[in-house]
Amino acid sequence: MPDTTFPSSVKIVEVGPRDGLQNEPTFVSTDTKVELIERLVGAGITYVEAASFVSPKWVPQMADGTEVLQRIGRRGGVTFAALVPNLKGLEGALAANCEEVAVFAAASESFSQKNINCSIAESIDRFAPVVEQAKAAGVRVRGYVSCVLGCPFEGFIAPEQVASVAARLYQMGCYEISLGDTIGAGTPEKTKAMLRACADAVPLTALAGHFHDTWGMAVANVYAALQVGVATFDSSVSGIGGCPYSPGATGNVATEDVLYLCEELGIATGIDLAKVAEADAFISDALGRTTSSRVARAIDGKRKRLMSAAAQ
Repeated sequence: MPDTTFPSSVKIVEVGPRDGLQNEPTFVSTDTKVELIERLVGAGITYVEAASFVSPKWVPQMADGTEVLQRIGRRGGVTFAALVPNLKGLEGALAANCEEVAVFAAASESFSQKNINCSIAESIDRFAPVVEQAKAAGVRVRGYVSCVLGCPFEGFIAPEQVASVAARLYQMGCYEISLGDTIGAGTPEKTKAMLRACADAVPLTALAGHFHDTWGMAVANVYAALQVGVATFDSSVSGIGGCPYSPGATGNVATEDVLYLCEELGIATGIDLAKVAEADAFISDALGRTTSSRVARAIDGKRKRLMSAAAQ
């Protein structure tokens, strides 16, 4: 499949409140999570992955998912989603009035065993009743595929293997498949090859990019995906995140960096970059760290220079 022109607009799936915070070593308060989500929505973000209904024994950071979803202000045109691993998780998400849920598989057998203690085939079989019951309840289901550009245990993953898993999730009823570079080792040409393989098995409009920045290639991979025609991207405010089952992997591509790229390419997002940068400052302060977003750092540096010049 040849490269296409850039999409005229893209959808941003903000995963910071879930994927970004899930691996934090100390519990982030419910108040902080709710405030972060409200700030992101206030910036124009219309899709937020807000919670995860997994066992608090394994992901204690997400133990307050129900309260978070109950406290955030619901509004038309904004989707609040949650990750669910099984029927029990789905039950919790439905009780919390989630508009959408996500299930997760891997393109690597080793990663699947490490992450959810079963094979790829077994994991997909487990999700079948979850997808069926969610759809019966009027809730859409999104599918994740991990390790699409490499595995911490197996190394290279063939694009055809990724496409096979993506196709099975799509055929099961997942309306969109998020393709995750979990270890952040992907490069633009490998990204294109993987996406082309997946687009042969799943409609391109049903594919989303989910890139981590371990090797500094996340924004370059977003650009490559845009060239292929992908128009949905997962990103995390401030670049927070990481995977507990992927040694050495760092955070997601920063939402601010994706927004800046899109703005410079003339691609509409409907999101206010300056307000997302303010949300970045809020969560960075709450976590006691410097932002991972280069764009946010540049915005802050420009602000400080202007303030200094005005004071002189």
